[in-house]
Amino acid sequence: MSDALVRLSKIRKTYGALVALDDIDLKIEQGQFVVLLGPSGSGKTTLLSILGGFVTPTSGEVLINGEDQTSTPPARRPTVTVFQDYALFPHMSVRDNVGFGLAMRKVARAERRSRADAILETVGLEGLGERRIQQLSGGQRQRVALARAIVVEPSVLLLDEPLGALDLKIRRQMQEELVELQRRIETTFVHVTHDQEEAMHIADVIVVMNHGRIEDIGSPERVYLQPKSLFAATFMGDTNILNGQVAGVSGKTAKLETSVGPLVADGAAEAGNIVHLSIRPEQLRLGKAPGHGNVPLGKVRVTSAVFQGANRLCHAVSTSDPEIRWIIRQPPQTGIALDDVLEISAKQTDIVMLRD
Repeated sequence: MSDALVRLSKIRKTYGALVALDDIDLKIEQGQFVVLLGPSGSGKTTLLSILGGFVTPTSGEVLINGEDQTSTPPARRPTVTVFQDYALFPHMSVRDNVGFGLAMRKVARAERRSRADAILETVGLEGLGERRIQQLSGGQRQRVALARAIVVEPSVLLLDEPLGALDLKIRRQMQEELVELQRRIETTFVHVTHDQEEAMHIADVIVVMNHGRIEDIGSPERVYLQPKSLFAATFMGDTNILNGQVAGVSGKTAKLETSVGPLVADGAAEAGNIVHLSIRPEQLRLGKAPGHGNVPLGKVRVTSAVFQGANRLCHAVSTSDPEIRWIIRQPPQTGIALDDVLEISAKQTDIVMLRD
């Protein structure tokens, strides 16, 4: 028996010479909201399709509730998929769309109606059961698709970029509603997106994918602040990357030689290794490094400063090496102007050493 609700073991999928997924191992616990995040071609949709039974892996095993579902067709799996285009039936009412899965399971009409109305209330569409799909907004259609999926009480709800067709305001609203819905019904969600902000907003666990492999997996906070790879660091929002060479190692701490001077970072490394260092823009501090645990990073000249409402985003260049460029994010009230020369620093614990 599997100790997780979902266990993917050594999943590999090839199309001729193309490797879409390369030995994926992934465990998903009951009640988690998991987001598969990555650029186009990273393998996230292929992995979701394997979970849903629409694609059979070339090799590997899919276990759900401890049972092997690797070759089980979609209709016989304890999963339901919500697609980006929602796949709703325009000739049916909202209620009949929601009850379609129940009809396929031979549920009596009166019970279908009752369960459909109850789930429409859950997703905020109470009283709209008689409407046609054409009479609904984009956000309402998305809710109908969700209602149709959860009314059959799947063990795992799979969401294939369901918010991609919505405008920004509705998309943000639906992100909040998805999180609230998932917590209320306590169903495991696996959601595909290429939007980093969306992933951080809704996920309990983020799985960062690239070229058919898992680059990083963890909570949004950990993946953002302590990424495990260079790709994860650069894909998960803006960051500053410095190259360095390991001059020595003391326990789990490496002493590094970099273009901005000697630095120290935690992580596994050996003397002589070339490594990458990540510092998020909002972790840079202005002025001399104050107190213990802060590291000076030299002087910079500001080349742009843009007010963005919640923050002020600046670009700067090192005064000692024009090849070193910095992204700096500060509170909106911070007075930074074009051509200002500033000293910058960072907390030692905010400097993250990365593997390739």
